[in-house]
Amino acid sequence: MKVMLGNIIAIYRKELQNYFVSPVAYAIAGFFWLIAGVFFTAILLGQEGVIRQAALMDIQVQQTGVVMPPVDVPYQFLQFFLGFMGQLSLYILPILSMGLYAEERKSRTLELLATSPITNWAVAVGKLLGVLTFFATMMLPILACELIALSAANPPMPLSVPLLGHLGLLLLAASVLSLGMFISSLTDSTILAAIITFVVVVFLSVIDLLASGVGGPVWQVLGSLSLLKPYANLVRGVVDTSNLVLFASYIILGVFLTAQSIETLRFQRS
Repeated sequence: MKVMLGNIIAIYRKELQNYFVSPVAYAIAGFFWLIAGVFFTAILLGQEGVIRQAALMDIQVQQTGVVMPPVDVPYQFLQFFLGFMGQLSLYILPILSMGLYAEERKSRTLELLATSPITNWAVAVGKLLGVLTFFATMMLPILACELIALSAANPPMPLSVPLLGHLGLLLLAASVLSLGMFISSLTDSTILAAIITFVVVVFLSVIDLLASGVGGPVWQVLGSLSLLKPYANLVRGVVDTSNLVLFASYIILGVFLTAQSIETLRFQRS
């Protein structure tokens, strides 16, 4: 166990170092920050933003005298923004995961990795933790902006709401990255890995909508595999054990399939 943990940490450090010295990773992060910043400003301060809409509602109440329920601006902002971040991440995460194994295949180092004493599970877990840490690092500047905005809320928002929302975003990211890592292990083309991962992730995100439209027991089961539905529950502050189990299942399934994929390669080489 101690040896496996040491191997996971070694792979994790190597993977994380690769991201922090990669110009492509910084370009992805820059694009991510730009889009997230634009929508952060628009959702909070734009013409259709939550603050302006709340102000217009107050004016309407004063003019008409009709009593309406107060608008929870911090909660609505967090709902809209984290909902958008979940959608944006579906475009970014396949790009982050595309090179996890495809680059190793292209540079002919995957054979060395497959025949090394390090287990396939340790390599897969180390790589997944590395890319997940890089994504979490990308979130830090955005998280700082959220904290500044939410600190102005009066009364203060319960800390559990943003914590659950960001936990959901990390679980969503880990699920997508785990599936993307498996797809990356099947090809030496990073572009192909990103495209296939994106298609799979989009399908798993809208599968509940397809299921409700088609109907039938099979589609009802498939609809429960939706990635965005459990994420939306966590963003709303709803903790459902089945949602956490679904995310954990995607993460473990991705690592398992990746390990089996590399094991197949090891068997072919032997």
